[in-house]
Amino acid sequence: MEALAANGTASLQSAVAGVTAVSGVAGKRRFEEQRSVFDKRLRFSVRQTESAYRYRDLVVKKQDGFTHILLSTKSSENNSLNPDVMKEMQSAMATAAADDSKLVLLSAVGSSFCFGLDFIYFIRRLTDDRKKESIKMAETIRTFVNTFIQFKKPIIVAVNGPAVGLGASILPLCDVVWANEKSWFQTPYTTYGQTPDACASLTFPRIMGVASANEMLLSGRKLTAQEACAKGLVSQVLWPGTFTQEVMVRIRELVSCNSVVLRESKALVRNANRAALEQANERECEALKRVWGSSQGVDSILKYLQKKIDEF
Repeated sequence: MEALAANGTASLQSAVAGVTAVSGVAGKRRFEEQRSVFDKRLRFSVRQTESAYRYRDLVVKKQDGFTHILLSTKSSENNSLNPDVMKEMQSAMATAAADDSKLVLLSAVGSSFCFGLDFIYFIRRLTDDRKKESIKMAETIRTFVNTFIQFKKPIIVAVNGPAVGLGASILPLCDVVWANEKSWFQTPYTTYGQTPDACASLTFPRIMGVASANEMLLSGRKLTAQEACAKGLVSQVLWPGTFTQEVMVRIRELVSCNSVVLRESKALVRNANRAALEQANERECEALKRVWGSSQGVDSILKYLQKKIDEF
């Protein structure tokens, strides 16, 4: 804030110097306009600085022309998703949708991108009131997924590590996906007794064909970054040693484009399928309510968690 104030003082001094070089009413008007612009920029900078501290499970950075949202979960392990994390993500994306960001860059802190749903969080609640909690959980996911479906600005994803479950199935709802060569992708839904989410029942067959989609959704096949790229789940695979630098170079190229062109181009690609995606999301969430609301569904999650404990 001290640096910000110093920059602001310098800007005002520069503005005053400009005004003294111009005489009369026109000079005063110019000074007032410059001061007004500075005041708005200062208030905007302060808001963005404060927003970085507003989230517990995210790091949000307002950059020049884009918003960078990084998963950095404190309430779960391996950047997994529980309702608190999902609500923070929705809030950060709503802010980015309303401000002057041309796009959103989504990435993660640490060695994992996202391990999907936080089953430790969910199982505690499912054992209390299975029917009620299964509905709440499914509705939380439905709202979270719709945020991606309905987002009008480009969403760029930098996958730095494993993307599992919802962390992988959300990727086709984004616009460009760059992956670290060391990352991998898996949707082992049947392993933990869950049906697909994030429209994967629709997007995966469209992207990679029915046979490959079933291998991922039913058998839980793990894809390397190169395999994911070959199947269309990933746009491009980047070298691990220079991953962050290469992502930022590409982001700056995109940010240099006209914001209207970016939004309209996305709309042309996405709008034709939007209704189908929303319907797929509804169907999947209804299926999740039925599965999680059954005793077999809870037992499957418990067995999965016990297996993870034994492996550890």
